[in-house]
Amino acid sequence: MTESTHDKTSQQGNVSAASGKTYRITFLPEGRTIEVSPPDPLAHHEGEPGSILDNADHNNIHIDHACGGFAACSTCHVIVKEGLESCNEISDDEDDMLDEAPGLTLKSRLACQCIPDGSTDLVVEIPAWNRNYVSEEH
Repeated sequence: MTESTHDKTSQQGNVSAASGKTYRITFLPEGRTIEVSPPDPLAHHEGEPGSILDNADHNNIHIDHACGGFAACSTCHVIVKEGLESCNEISDDEDDMLDEAPGLTLKSRLACQCIPDGSTDLVVEIPAWNRNYVSEEH
């Protein structure tokens, strides 16, 4: 996988308070990698602050999210291939919404709710059905 160019002024995410370092999220299948640094609350875009969706949106990586990132649908379903252990626990609301997602796996999460703690790099797959899904602009 190759690391893409990224704009350090447009990076955000959750970083472990103990480490204070950046981490990476690689999005498959395109293999685009972004570096994530401590969150800037004023730069919050979509989903929970510091979520996979928030970081993707902030770095111009499109993940469909029909509900606007409020865990009210399953369109932002992603599969966390590596680094899932560094993410927050799944909530009951997220778990209920994931039941509606096609292609559900044990590593499935809603990108709008999944917040990494920054202790490890992540590899996140955007499923083909999501990449090709027609969405409205928000």
